[in-house]
Amino acid sequence: MKYVSGFLSIIIALFISSTAAGDVLVYGQVGGTVTLPRSKWGSERVLVQWYLGTNTQPLISRNAHGRETTEPQWKDRLSLSKTDFSLIINNIRLEDFKSFKCELKDFRPQPTSNVTTFRLSRVRVQPVSPLLAGKNLNLKCDIEKIVEGTQRIWQSPQKHDLNNDMRVQIKNDGSLTVMSVTGQDHGEWTCVVTYQGREAFANTPVTVIDLSPAHPQPIYTSVSSLSLLHLPCFFSNPPPLSWSDSQEKSIQGGRWTFTPSPAAGSNTRVVQTLVNLSLGPPLAWVVNQKRGLDVSALQRENLNLSLTKKGVTEGDRGEYTCAVEFQRDDTLKRSMRVEVLQVFSSPAPVAFVGQEVNLTCTLGQPLTSDLEVKWIPPRQSSLLALGSSPHPAHLTIPEARDINGGRWRCELWRNKTKLTSVEITLKIERVPMDVWLLVTICAAAVIFILLLILTVILIRRHRQRVMMPRRGKRRICRCKDPKPKGFYRN
Repeated sequence: MKYVSGFLSIIIALFISSTAAGDVLVYGQVGGTVTLPRSKWGSERVLVQWYLGTNTQPLISRNAHGRETTEPQWKDRLSLSKTDFSLIINNIRLEDFKSFKCELKDFRPQPTSNVTTFRLSRVRVQPVSPLLAGKNLNLKCDIEKIVEGTQRIWQSPQKHDLNNDMRVQIKNDGSLTVMSVTGQDHGEWTCVVTYQGREAFANTPVTVIDLSPAHPQPIYTSVSSLSLLHLPCFFSNPPPLSWSDSQEKSIQGGRWTFTPSPAAGSNTRVVQTLVNLSLGPPLAWVVNQKRGLDVSALQRENLNLSLTKKGVTEGDRGEYTCAVEFQRDDTLKRSMRVEVLQVFSSPAPVAFVGQEVNLTCTLGQPLTSDLEVKWIPPRQSSLLALGSSPHPAHLTIPEARDINGGRWRCELWRNKTKLTSVEITLKIERVPMDVWLLVTICAAAVIFILLLILTVILIRRHRQRVMMPRRGKRRICRCKDPKPKGFYRN
């Protein structure tokens, strides 16, 4: 695979150990560079010849006048040191792990020679495939021939002390295990081989596929049609393969979800799916919620899953989660919380002179102890001197005046860092004359109607008294010829 060649492209330093009379053991790794050390010897004019094994034809030579000759098949990989007689081998191949012989001849003052045999021994660090964050990393530093007193020490990409990392296990055979890797473990891991104070380094790249680190603090923004909310989600260490080849990477999909903050006095939190990742081709977001989301980052750069939103409201408060799904139910997630600063006035942004006005700056919930607000009133305001911070989140103007009108700004701070700010324009107006005239007319009409009703009631009562008959004395009928009571015939 493509990443294997990258893993093997390392530079190996070396250390030397006597194996026999005149023999020197040198360690190297396939794909790396190694130096077979040979210090200066003899006079200034020495014939240097390097041989491979028992071959009689030198691979490279330098005559007494400094002229070098290299075998054609080795021309791009061999060179002699400018300061001594050392041999430098680049891009080591598997077939290079053999014996090399250095023969030096000096003809002044009399012909003498010196021969040193080197044994190039292989050091191998097993390559690993790219890992998803949360998986375990296993590395092993193998030495073909190891002598007593040799030690192997591992170094992480961050160069921190692995002995204090509870996730790390190192064994005597040179194997290393790192539990639950993160993006911090991405980079070159080094096996340091030491012997008698000399060091050799074997480096191997490790790719950890992980999303960008989550925000340690909430993302703060403010209510405004011009505010831009940016929700970052991208791979901190880009995968070695293109996103277009999603099948080889075993990516199954992805999504953004939103869990709004609960309303005051309510614990209801409904998870909403904002967008889903369609593998295509082409790779694209499928928008489920029409919230003014900008998903163009994915088209500009395949590894960028970030979202943006222009125009922020208090309804954008909540928790956003970016998730990428892989085979075997592996999922990478990053969650971030968005806090929206809002300012409003009561009873309304337009108030009349003499009216009480309340200004409130809020995140929709009480501020934590590490947060504070600062009010910046208009320059001409009578409340210009609010005293030292922190200012109250609820500000009261007992009697509004013309000088209190203008742009009020509320800033949210943490320690000495301003997180966000929001503004409101407060209008203070005098009650217009036509309003007073209308009030007077309405009051007069009400009084007239009341008087009219009272008059009608009085008139009706008067009429009822006039129409009522008077009660007189009881009259007795007197007849000229009264008759006694009883029945009579005509």
